[in-house]
Amino acid sequence: MKKLGILGILTMFATSLRANPACTTLCPLVLGASLGIARKLGVKDEVVGVLFGALLAILGYWFIRFFEKRNWNFKGRNFILMALSLSTVGFVYINTLTYKPMLHWNLFYIDSFLWATLWGAIAHISGVHLYGWLKEKNGGHAHFPFEKVLIPIALDLFVCWIFGGTNLCECKEVFILN
Repeated sequence: MKKLGILGILTMFATSLRANPACTTLCPLVLGASLGIARKLGVKDEVVGVLFGALLAILGYWFIRFFEKRNWNFKGRNFILMALSLSTVGFVYINTLTYKPMLHWNLFYIDSFLWATLWGAIAHISGVHLYGWLKEKNGGHAHFPFEKVLIPIALDLFVCWIFGGTNLCECKEVFILN
């Protein structure tokens, strides 16, 4: 067993190293796997919803990039692809969750998981746009390494903290008589 480990380490050093930005592949996969684990560990559904919204926003950007590489352009393409990606949250309600709307901020009557998913997507999309704006203001260069990744993640974590650690997003259960 020890020889096998040494052979593995030597094989890693013997191969040529190339720059391969794997975050576009690994980040959503890790996030998707962590959602199931978080639910099993008892993390609040709202926090899981924020992360799920961020995942759906990442997948929306994947679709946009896929369409750009093939030069498939049409009016409203980016908005339509992002909306289609975010609408896949409905599949969660088919098998996993039941839709139980609650009153948020005394204004919105929506399910808590869906509400958190929307805010997670908004936070991630805002982080991507904030990075683009900061990069443009800095002459087309990032301020520090991995800024493109860290800004959206920081906003996602902030929204997770708001939903999980504060009372800002408390909701009221409202009963509607039919």
